[in-house]
Amino acid sequence: MTAIAAVAAATVGAVALPAVAADHHNPGRARAAVYISSVRYDSPGRDDRSNRSLNQEWVDITNSTRLAVNLNGWTLRDEDGHTYTFRHVRLEGRAIARVYPGVGHDTRRLLFPDRRAYVWNNDSDTATLRNDRGRFVDNASCGRHHGHCR
Repeated sequence: MTAIAAVAAATVGAVALPAVAADHHNPGRARAAVYISSVRYDSPGRDDRSNRSLNQEWVDITNSTRLAVNLNGWTLRDEDGHTYTFRHVRLEGRAIARVYPGVGHDTRRLLFPDRRAYVWNNDSDTATLRNDRGRFVDNASCGRHHGHCR
């Protein structure tokens, strides 16, 4: 019976994540346990729509907790409505997943929506992360209208 209770407690603990953690880069702002930690919205060089150029843009999603988080059904969206839905992604504790816009082979930490066009606007854009219930988790705005991304 004790083993069953321990397994049940561990299962509940893996699902119940802290809602907010302190943001050490901006002490006045709280951040979610899973958050957008970095964005490269303008790939360097000429925009030639090659897969190499496409995949020089990315968004990093960080899990700041020690527990793994199931991102299945979560979305990452830009201002123009381009949306990536996470499928079968489990982000380990204290890990970062990088989402590229182009074609590639998904791994646990590298994700590719297999698009053939740029997602992030070169002058400015906002990346918004929502959970599987559509609730806002985090966003990061970049470019001349928003300042630099994290």
